[in-house]
Amino acid sequence: MKRSTVNGSARATGAACVAALAAVSLTACAGGDTAGGADGEPTTIDVWTWAQGYDKAAEAFNAAHDDVQVRFTEIEPGNKGGYDKIRNAVKAGDAPCLAQVGYETMPSFVSEGNLLEVTDIASKDADAYTPAGWSGVTVGDRVYGAPQDQGPMVLFYNKDVFAEHGIDVPTTWAEYQAAGEKLKKAGIALTGTYEDFDYTGFAWQAGAPWYTVDGGTWSITNDSPENQEVADYWQGLVDDGLVGAGIWSDQWAAGLSDGSIATIVGAAWFKGILKDSAAAASGSWAVAPLPTWEQGDTTTGNVGGSATAVLAGCEEPEAAWEVAHFMSTDPTAVDAVIEAAGTLPASVDGLKSDLLTQGDDYFGGQVVDEVFVDAAANVAEGWQWGPGVSTLMGTFAADMKKAYAGQGGATVAGALTSAKAATIDELSQQGITVGE
Repeated sequence: MKRSTVNGSARATGAACVAALAAVSLTACAGGDTAGGADGEPTTIDVWTWAQGYDKAAEAFNAAHDDVQVRFTEIEPGNKGGYDKIRNAVKAGDAPCLAQVGYETMPSFVSEGNLLEVTDIASKDADAYTPAGWSGVTVGDRVYGAPQDQGPMVLFYNKDVFAEHGIDVPTTWAEYQAAGEKLKKAGIALTGTYEDFDYTGFAWQAGAPWYTVDGGTWSITNDSPENQEVADYWQGLVDDGLVGAGIWSDQWAAGLSDGSIATIVGAAWFKGILKDSAAAASGSWAVAPLPTWEQGDTTTGNVGGSATAVLAGCEEPEAAWEVAHFMSTDPTAVDAVIEAAGTLPASVDGLKSDLLTQGDDYFGGQVVDEVFVDAAANVAEGWQWGPGVSTLMGTFAADMKKAYAGQGGATVAGALTSAKAATIDELSQQGITVGE
C-alpha cells in the first residue's frame, strides 16, 4: 500500500528527533510503524525525483517485482522548489518514502528531521557503492539513502587551443598555472570563475574538508591551513589575470565556444553542460585527469551527486531501501539514468556499464567516460558535508564574486572566513553546537 499519513506517534518521534539534533548532534530518528498492504496487494513506494531517467528506472523495478511497486513523480530540482516541496510534505505527514536529495543537502535534511535512518537495513550493501557515493549518504556513521550518482573532478580542455599555442596538457597545478601564463599572452583566459560548490572540489582533492564531526559536535573547517593553501593558489590565478568570465554566464558560454576560455576544471557532469553551452566547439574539446599538487599523484575531488533518500515517516523502510538500491545498481535502471541524464553512477557495477565505453563525437571520438570512471576510483576520502550548507555556500558565493572582481580588497581566503562565520551564527540560532 502507499505510505500512509504519519500518525500522531510518528510526529512526536520526529519532533523529539529535531530537538535532539538541535541540542546534541545529528542523531537518527524513525517515524511511523511499518504498515503492510492489504492481503494480496503489493506495497507501493512513492518516489519523487527530478533527474531524467528515474521514470524508466521505476518501470524496470516494477517489471521485476510483484510484492513491491513504485509510483514515480517528477518534481522541480532541489533548490528550485523540490526541497521545499519535500520539507512541506514531511511536515504535513504526506511525504513519499523516497526522494532525490543532493549529498550536500543530506546533513541539513537530517538536522531538520526530514530523513529516516536505514543503517541496519542498508549497511550490507555498502560495498556496492564507491567510497565517495557511500560517504554522500552517511551523516556521522548513519546511513539515510542509496547513492545514485557522483561527480569526480577532471580537466576539460580545448585541445585545438592548446595545440595552437604549443601547450602540453597540464598534470600538476603548477603546470596549469604556467599554461595560463602562456594563454594570457594570446588573450585567452585559462578558465572561468568557481564561486560555490564548483570550488569545493579543489578543497576536497587537497584533503581540506569544510566540515568535521567529533563526538556529535560539528566543526566548520573551511578556513583551515590546508584550505588557505588552496585559496592562495586560486587567488594567485585571479591576481595574475588568468581567470575569465563568471561560470554559467553568457560570456562564459561564448568563451567556451570561440576558444577564448581554454579549460573547465569541473565534475564529470560538465560534459553535458559543455555540449549545451558550446555546441559550436564540437570536436575541439577533450578530457584529462585533474591536475594534482604533486607530480605522479592521481587524487581528485568530487562535486555534486545525489541520493535516493528515505524520508522521515516512511512506514515501509525495507521496501523503500529495496527500491532505492535497485534503481542505483540494477543494470537496466542504471542505464536508463545514464542515457537520459548523462550522470555517472555511484555504484561499482554501474561504472561497468557498456554505455560508458563508447566514443563521444563531441570530444572527437574520445571515450571520455573512461576518464570519469578512473577519476571516480581516485576521489580523496574524508570529505563530508554538514548542516547549514545553504548559508555556507550562499555567503561564500557572494563573497567570491567580489574576490574575482577585486572589490574592496575581497579575497578568496576572506570569502572562506565570512562563510564560516555566517554559518556558525545560523547553526547557533538553531541550537546546534559548533566546535572550534
